[in-house]
Amino acid sequence: MKKIKILVVPMLVLLFLSSCTSVRVLSDYDKEANFDSYKTYAFYKTGIDKAQISDLDKKRILRAIEAEMTNRGFSKSENPDILVSIFTKEKEQVDIYNNYWGGGWGWSPYYWGPGWGGGGNNVSTRTEGSLYIDLIDSKSKELVWQGKGVGNLNNISNMEKKEQRIREFVSEILTQYPPNAVAAK
Repeated sequence: MKKIKILVVPMLVLLFLSSCTSVRVLSDYDKEANFDSYKTYAFYKTGIDKAQISDLDKKRILRAIEAEMTNRGFSKSENPDILVSIFTKEKEQVDIYNNYWGGGWGWSPYYWGPGWGGGGNNVSTRTEGSLYIDLIDSKSKELVWQGKGVGNLNNISNMEKKEQRIREFVSEILTQYPPNAVAAK
């Protein structure tokens, strides 16, 4: 029994920590687009203005995108090959954990066996956010690539941690670009 406890507790802690920091990423793209031809970019103000987040968070996201695009060899231009836009969604997740141990058999990290009193439900809420990064061909004005990152947005009051979380979202999303390189892996 002690061996199970020794193995289970660290695994649960690791699972909890990884679920708090991970960003789930999806991407989609136009198979006809020539991604090798895109070398310059600019932000698509019309799309960015529609994002329903604070102006400060928009600035943080745009700075993170700018850094990632620069790291990928893109340069900002008045006459860009692609336009970058963002879109955000947010939803509250409610988790209910039933901790009733009265009667029957049950398991906890410390005990396996017949129920032992106590009980009730624990309810917790968390904010799950989605950040979409759209790349639009500037000549055709058509969407050629979209990346989406989904993860927990803990109500972060520390600005450095908030900026780090935004950089993590943007970086994880843009690992899926360009799709040719991702498909070759």
